[in-house]
Amino acid sequence: MKAVVIREHGSYDKLLLEERAAPEPRAGEVRVRIKAAALNHLDTWVRRGIPGFKFPLPIIPGCDGAGITDAGEEVVLSPGLGHPLDKDYGILGETRDGTCAEFIVVPRENVLPKPARLSWEEAAAWPLTFLTAWAMLTRRAQVQPGEWVLVHAAGSGVGVACVQMAKMLGARVIGTASSEGKRRRVLDLGADAALPYEDFPRAAKGIAGKAGVDVVVDHLGPATWEGSVSVLRRGGRLVTCGGTTGHEIKFDLRHLFFKSLSFLGSTMGTPEELRTVLGHVDAGRLKPVVDSVYRLDEIRKAHERLADRAVFGKVVVVP
Repeated sequence: MKAVVIREHGSYDKLLLEERAAPEPRAGEVRVRIKAAALNHLDTWVRRGIPGFKFPLPIIPGCDGAGITDAGEEVVLSPGLGHPLDKDYGILGETRDGTCAEFIVVPRENVLPKPARLSWEEAAAWPLTFLTAWAMLTRRAQVQPGEWVLVHAAGSGVGVACVQMAKMLGARVIGTASSEGKRRRVLDLGADAALPYEDFPRAAKGIAGKAGVDVVVDHLGPATWEGSVSVLRRGGRLVTCGGTTGHEIKFDLRHLFFKSLSFLGSTMGTPEELRTVLGHVDAGRLKPVVDSVYRLDEIRKAHERLADRAVFGKVVVVP
């Protein structure tokens, strides 16, 4: 089979397309012929490396996918595959490698039925980001009907999910995005307003009221952190699942206690939450968005596209 392999960390040239024997399932496992695999920013970290964390190289990357089992079942693969740093969060059994290959072997509990309404590319595009968004909004931030929710990077995989979910939960949603075209698409997802990043706290307060918003979803980090804190109303919550612009922030502690704020971290979610999200996707209440599709042998171009701020939704690769 063809597979993308990372043997050492670095730039796009470290993504190698190799021939390997197709893996054989063991007891309790299923083999899946991959029809589509979606990329996440997590894949870029696996490629580049994370200081202080050791990946078991060589590794086949990829944590989202959809395909057909040897028994003919059309399935979606639960997230985290091929990324050992996620095994601490309870979503996985033991996995051998990721989804950027023609075949993968996973524990039986790691496959879910593919929603019939979705294409293969769409089916691969939702699990990790939609699960992450659901845990952030429901379990961590506990978004309530009528609240104002500000979603940063609303055109990202997590952002696309958060906009839809917050509206489904009865909240009022403001999204931020880097271009007018992306902001129009954020409105098409159901957001009540879409703003550029420039001076977003003032603009958001002009919409939600001078007290500010109830919840901020911020996985950008330093680029938006100060504004995200300032736009929160008293008792507001900021929930984050990452820091795509960096991991170190400056913070005035007085904001935390004078405004009684809550800062909430969140990573992925539980198997039960994943099945809940699947039900909403299957019913059409939540819809994955595919930005672009590349062949497996175009994996370097796919990673380059993932780094492009013009991306809206998910970058997908197909064998």
